[in-house]
Amino acid sequence: MNKASDTFSIGGSKVLKKSSEDLVTVIGAGVTLYEALKAYDALQENKINIRVIDLYSIKPLDQSTLNKAAKETKAVIVAEDHFEAGGIGEAVKSALSTSSTPIYSLAVKKMTKSGSPEQLLKYENIDSTAIVRKVKQILKK
Repeated sequence: MNKASDTFSIGGSKVLKKSSEDLVTVIGAGVTLYEALKAYDALQENKINIRVIDLYSIKPLDQSTLNKAAKETKAVIVAEDHFEAGGIGEAVKSALSTSSTPIYSLAVKKMTKSGSPEQLLKYENIDSTAIVRKVKQILKK
């Protein structure tokens, strides 16, 4: 995904997937970014376009990219592999507090148990399947 020559500036982000037909923005970081990219591929099979943003810097946030994504899509989904309180989802909701675009968080909500990374992502509903399900749920509204 990233090359050794890529730069990551403080307060930046990277828009990894984008088109003029994007319906929903999905934001990830770390492992959930890979899940967002898998969801992108799965949704493409159904001709559903989403924007995928790697929000690698959360303090400060890339306000400009977030505002643009919220303005250009119907909803924003933040997928994070930790509890919502104090996480990326809350930071994004705060940054977009004046936006009328709905923002949804897919985050850890249960007490953690042992398992492989894939099992735990599925258990917490933050894997690519959960992201696809949420996108489709939003588009039905």
